[in-house]
Amino acid sequence: MSKTLLGRKIRMTHMFDESGALVPLTALQVGPCPVVQVKTPDNDGYGAYQIGFGDIKEKRVTQPNRGHFAKAGADPTRYLREVRCSQDELPELGATLSVAEFAEGQYVDVTGTSKGKGYAGVVKRHGFAGYRASHGQMEQRVPGSIGSSAYPSHVLKGKRMSGRMGGDRVCALGLTVAKVDAENHLLYVKGSVPGPNGRLVEIRPSNRGKAKGK
Repeated sequence: MSKTLLGRKIRMTHMFDESGALVPLTALQVGPCPVVQVKTPDNDGYGAYQIGFGDIKEKRVTQPNRGHFAKAGADPTRYLREVRCSQDELPELGATLSVAEFAEGQYVDVTGTSKGKGYAGVVKRHGFAGYRASHGQMEQRVPGSIGSSAYPSHVLKGKRMSGRMGGDRVCALGLTVAKVDAENHLLYVKGSVPGPNGRLVEIRPSNRGKAKGK
């Protein structure tokens, strides 16, 4: 079973399948991810492993983190993430996980932070239709009434209104791996993944298809 890895969104591209249809792809730089720490149920109460990703200048690494990486015999990395797993799935301390953990045709889930849009109105944020643009109507992109007057005399919680849009943790589920380039640490998945180019993403095996025995 493949393990969860860290990577970076590179760009969107495309390919043509056997029938000649164009398939949109997203190129991801996945790994290499050194295993910096391993937690076991006996010592820590649960099973997990900590992985790193991304180059960083040595002068930017704090002294405690230098000892943390040195204990695992790994070079310092910019990012550290902990991944929960069962005890039989724990990797060895100091091992390096690469994009070779995944295979073509496999389903994966890609988690990242979506693009921040700033403050947005209800038309952009929620897809409101707005008012009609005729007969002297001067306000086209306003939300309209947001609640009752006499009862309950306040705006209900969860009302869709204008506000901060984007910058949320989003997970794209069940993406198909189209190509694995182990030599260049690249993974190509069908469709799009959240976030702009260069943003950190987390790639893990998907539960899609497991019910069918895949």
